[in-house]
Amino acid sequence: MADFSRLPGPNADLWDWQLLAACRGVDSSLFFHPEGERGAARSARENSAKEVCMRCPVRAECAAHALAVREPYGVWGGLTEDEREELMGRARNRLVSASTTSGGPASDT
Repeated sequence: MADFSRLPGPNADLWDWQLLAACRGVDSSLFFHPEGERGAARSARENSAKEVCMRCPVRAECAAHALAVREPYGVWGGLTEDEREELMGRARNRLVSASTTSGGPASDT
């Protein structure tokens, strides 16, 4: 018989914030671009998604989650995938800059 006592407990508490999200029940295609979407159509969809995010009580938790797991797709917490990538790039640059000014290695390669 399997020993279930060694399995990790449920992690729903890590996701409880999603139950309060303004996007619950909204068509997910608003937050994720279809293949090939560009230009004005993409901007319009992203702006509509961000409008939902701006009135969301758990926007900060959503954005933090997307950044923590490096979510590659969609609008999360009012941030597009490009905006999240830019934030992560700035954070990496600050870490590298801090490391080189403190005498640490310039990179991890």
